[in-house]
Amino acid sequence: MAKKSAVQNQKRKEKLVKKFAGRRARLKEIVNDESLSMEERFEASLKLAQVPRNSSATRLRNRCEVTGRPRAFHRKMKMSRIAVRELGSKGLIPGLVKSSW
Repeated sequence: MAKKSAVQNQKRKEKLVKKFAGRRARLKEIVNDESLSMEERFEASLKLAQVPRNSSATRLRNRCEVTGRPRAFHRKMKMSRIAVRELGSKGLIPGLVKSSW
């Protein structure tokens, strides 16, 4: 199980990412648009710098939805290898057959 504070930080970052996604996208579009004047692009980059850093999607980390573990994450199941193994052993994951030999 991951630290509760780390999981809560992740949730807070996810809220920020969702909240500022539109604004960040618009500002990045302006900054990357070379048909606009340099002053407009620079102004947009300054506004982008004012947006919270934790609202960037790259600040997020994939975490297991069961335990919150940040490592050994399977994207397809959104779980860590340990949670997949435990739930697979109990037969709670449909279509997953855990072999033991």
